[in-house]
Amino acid sequence: MALLVVLGLTAALQAAASSGSIDEFINAEMPASGAPGLAYAVVEDGEITSGARGEVLRGSGDPVTPDTPFLIGSISKSITAMAVMQLVEAGQVDLDAPVSRYLEVFADRPSGAITIRQLLGHTSGYSTRQGNGAHTDQSGAEDALSQHVAQIAQWTPAHQPGTVWDYSNANYQILGAVIEAVSGEDYAGYVERQILAPIGMEDSFVADGERHDGVARGHLPWFGTKRPVKDSRPNRVTAPAGGVIASADDLARYLAVMMNGQDDVISAGSKADMLRPASGASPNYGFGWSLDAESGTVFHTGTSRGVETLALFVPAERKGAVVLVNAGSGFGFGETATLRTGLSATALGLDHDGDAGGWSRKSIFLMFALLPPFFMFCAVWAWLHRDRLRAKSGFSGLVSIWLPLPMMIALAWTALYLIPALFGISIGTLYLFLPDMALMMMTTAATGLLWAVFRLGVFYSGRS
Repeated sequence: MALLVVLGLTAALQAAASSGSIDEFINAEMPASGAPGLAYAVVEDGEITSGARGEVLRGSGDPVTPDTPFLIGSISKSITAMAVMQLVEAGQVDLDAPVSRYLEVFADRPSGAITIRQLLGHTSGYSTRQGNGAHTDQSGAEDALSQHVAQIAQWTPAHQPGTVWDYSNANYQILGAVIEAVSGEDYAGYVERQILAPIGMEDSFVADGERHDGVARGHLPWFGTKRPVKDSRPNRVTAPAGGVIASADDLARYLAVMMNGQDDVISAGSKADMLRPASGASPNYGFGWSLDAESGTVFHTGTSRGVETLALFVPAERKGAVVLVNAGSGFGFGETATLRTGLSATALGLDHDGDAGGWSRKSIFLMFALLPPFFMFCAVWAWLHRDRLRAKSGFSGLVSIWLPLPMMIALAWTALYLIPALFGISIGTLYLFLPDMALMMMTTAATGLLWAVFRLGVFYSGRS
C-alpha cells in the first residue's frame, strides 16, 4: 500500500530543458539515491519523449525501459477519480450524495453521511493513520475490497466530515467499492476496460494479487544500500488507492489525455473539475490530484514498498513529466526525492532548489544508529562502577538513580509512537517502508529501557 506522503512543489516556469540536461541530472543524482533503476517520460502537446536507466532487479541484468511497468502508488488515486467521473457523467453517481446511497454497509453509521465529493477531496473525516492501517489483502478473495470497505464502514471518522483536509487511503478504497457496486464489475476490470484500454496504456494493468513478470521489483533502504522486496505483489484492497501498475510511456499518455482539452475518456469539463479544489476545506487538492496554484502545476506522488513515483504537469502549457524509481527513499541516506523532483523539474524547465533538510535527517538517522551501542556501553559502565553506584544515598542519590527510567520511557514513547504518528503511521508500518530506520528506533527504545532497569537492578541488588 502506499504509505501516503503528499509532496508540495513550488516552482517558477522557465525555458524547457533538453534531453541532454536530463541525462546530466540523472548522472549526477542517481548514484546518491542508490536506486537500481528508473524510467521517465516527458509529454508536450501530446508528443512523448522518454528514457530509462538501470535494472528491473538489482544484479539481474534485465534493463529498465520506458515500457517497464512500475507500481505507481498513489498516482492511482487520479485514475480512480477519473473512473468516478465517468459514472457521474453517466448519471449513476452524484458527487454530493452520501456514500450510503451506493454502499449499504454505511447505512446508519457515523460515516454514512460522507459524500462522494468529500471522499475524492480527502475531507471525509478519515485520517491518514486510519487509511494506513491495513497493508495486506488477508483473504485474497475477489471480493477482498468490499470486505475491507465493510470494515471501514464500522470506523468512526477522526474528524467531522467536510471540515478538515486529511489525506487518507481509506477514502479511495471506499471509492473503489462504489465503482464496483455501481458498475457491477470488479475495480480492476472496470479500470482496465474503461480507462487503460481506451487511452492505449498497453503495458499497464491493475493489481490482482498475482505476481507478474517484467514488473520493476521494489527495493527497500537498508543501511545505505537497497535490498529487493521479497514479495512485491500488490493486492486488490489497495488497488484503488495505490495499486495501478503502469509504465512511464503509458503514464505520459494518461497525462496527455488529462491536458488535451477534449471529450474522450471523460469530458473536458470533468477533467477541469478534477483539477480544481474539491471544496473550501480542500484548497490544494482536487479529485485525485494535488494542486499548486502558485506555480500552476498539478501533481501526485506515489509511495509503495520499494517504489517511488511522481507525475507532474502544467495544464496551461500542456506539458508534463513522469518519473518512476524502483527504490524506496531512505531517511537522510539513499533518498530518492531529489532524483524524482529534480528530474521532473529539469524536464519541464522548472526551478528546483534541491533539499535543504537533508543533513537534519542524516543527523536523526545517525543518532538512532549510535544510541543503542551508547546504552550498552552505559550498562557495562554501570556494572564496572557498581560500588560507586551503590554508594549513592539521600534524595539526590535516589533522583540520579531513578531519573533515567522515566527519561527512557519517554524516549521509547517518542521512538515507537510519536515519530511514526507524525507521519500518520505506526512503527510496524514504518518498518514496511523504512526497515533500517524502524529497526534502529525499536532497538533504541529497547536498549534504553534495559539500561535504565539494569542500572536500578545493580543499585538495589548490592544494598542490605
